[in-house]
Amino acid sequence: MPSSSALTVTLFAALAYGYANPGGCSGECVVYDPTVIIRSSDNTYFRFSTGDEIYYVTASDIAGPWTVVGSMLPDGSSIDLAGNTDLWAPDAHYIDGLYYVYYAVSTFGSQDSAIGLATSETMDLDSWTDHGSVGIVSSSSKDYNAIDPSLIEIDGTYYMQFGSFWDDIYQVEMNSEATAASGSSYNLAYYPDGDHPEEGSYMYQNGDYYYLFYSWGICCDYDVDMPATGQEYHIKVCRSETGTGDFVDADGVACSDGGGTVVLESHGEVYGPGGQGVYDDPTYGSVLYYAYTNTSIGYADDEKQFGWNVIDWSSGWPAV
Repeated sequence: MPSSSALTVTLFAALAYGYANPGGCSGECVVYDPTVIIRSSDNTYFRFSTGDEIYYVTASDIAGPWTVVGSMLPDGSSIDLAGNTDLWAPDAHYIDGLYYVYYAVSTFGSQDSAIGLATSETMDLDSWTDHGSVGIVSSSSKDYNAIDPSLIEIDGTYYMQFGSFWDDIYQVEMNSEATAASGSSYNLAYYPDGDHPEEGSYMYQNGDYYYLFYSWGICCDYDVDMPATGQEYHIKVCRSETGTGDFVDADGVACSDGGGTVVLESHGEVYGPGGQGVYDDPTYGSVLYYAYTNTSIGYADDEKQFGWNVIDWSSGWPAV
């Protein structure tokens, strides 16, 4: 259980900012675009992130201490695109006895992008098989960008969410093994103004609703060019009863028309939280995890820290 002093600090943060401070993190806490999964055989936590051909670490608890394992695909991806040795935005799942990690191949600001897949029976180092593209590919002729994959199963069917800027967040039905796209892509979330700065979606079911979390704003290079206040990364959400469309925010505004309720934004020493995911922790319950800039550490992209908060669903909307 958390100490009384830790609870006091958390309560003070919630009163002062409207948000609790991130949970503790020890060991290797530098991260970008994290995804978290627990290996069922020994309850080991695995955390994958952007960089170094999908860099990953392990721990016995979400708070750490996190220990370095290495690169998931040290030779890069077989996808023949620029960026195939600098893989992005992993998304981890356990499907039919295999651990799946989806990843993106692209370069910054480019629509020449694709989503790939690697699998392993154990997630141990050097155990991964690269399967290349899952058929979600974009170019300048598309309305979307094929990065930031996020898989969900809805009523026995797999769907992939993806997209970054351009026309924002899309969804496509996958085949029964979740190894390839099997339908046409369609839009789930769109911000009509400016650069359409929505990306990094993650869908999670709670009760009767599917919640579409996504990152809004400018993610990177804070040490080079600080965004205007409110334009930095923050986490928003919309929800739907079907998971395949009609997402609205807490005010009833359609997510496809600029809607989105803020879940977490800059506060205290937390700046620009995003690149989020959600999972069910055996100890803490529903957890929102993300990367953020700790203003007491530094603003560079390679200084971003791993953050996490327990989610309160009592209002019907996620609160941290």
